[in-house]
Amino acid sequence: MQSLALEKNTPGLGEMNYDIEPEKSIYAVDDFSLWYGDKQALHTINLDIPVNRVTAIIGPSGCGKSTFIKALNRMVELVPSVKMSGKIMYKDENILTAKYKVEDLRTKVGMVFQNPNPFPKSVYENIVFGLKIHGIKKRQILDEIVEKSLKGAALWDEVKDRLNENALGLSGGQQQRLCIARCLAIEPDVILMDEPTSALDPVSTSKVEELVDTLKQNYSIVIVTHNMQQAARISDKTAFFLNGEVIEYDNTDKLFSYPVDKRTEDYITGRFG
Repeated sequence: MQSLALEKNTPGLGEMNYDIEPEKSIYAVDDFSLWYGDKQALHTINLDIPVNRVTAIIGPSGCGKSTFIKALNRMVELVPSVKMSGKIMYKDENILTAKYKVEDLRTKVGMVFQNPNPFPKSVYENIVFGLKIHGIKKRQILDEIVEKSLKGAALWDEVKDRLNENALGLSGGQQQRLCIARCLAIEPDVILMDEPTSALDPVSTSKVEELVDTLKQNYSIVIVTHNMQQAARISDKTAFFLNGEVIEYDNTDKLFSYPVDKRTEDYITGRFG
């Protein structure tokens, strides 16, 4: 089987470090299931999402990847007739309880979608939109956050002289990084990305991938992708979804090099999907 993962040096038995601290989790998903009406889309999902790592969700179309990621910030509830069971623990709190405020969750968990979706406003107004909703109006503070967010999205140098121009005039790759900057402006803990590069050209895709690798120093990132080479390049852990179930979840290099489940092997070697 051809491995998609990069080769890494494996320590010998005498070099193993048995004092490694267990990985901290930002999310702990426990027996989570979801239905659209009478149709069950997710079946008893159990997985922990680590802090300051990139977690990739892979699998064929219709396997529940996007449904799962939208459940992490409860955006899936915008779909009529959704029912859920189990727990999604975010920082040790179950976000599915009635007392957990969705508005609070979405300021901590940002979302970047498949197609860039800047508002038909200036670059500046795109960044400050959410800040103004939360009552931040002082120009100096807004200016500082705009610059910081655009630098965080590796876009500042390209748009610093175009802040008052309509964001729809940016290239597709720039628009997607602007959406990432808009997400960073609210200072989330988690960034959810649903196929963020599928509509971009290879150069723009490379820039977003480089950005993701930088952002994980300060954010926990979950990315849905059909591109297995992308998952192998940028993620630390990978979950393989099939028919609404998690078939396998492991460190990315291990999952791609030594899959445990035959269905995982068949998918990553192109036998189906």
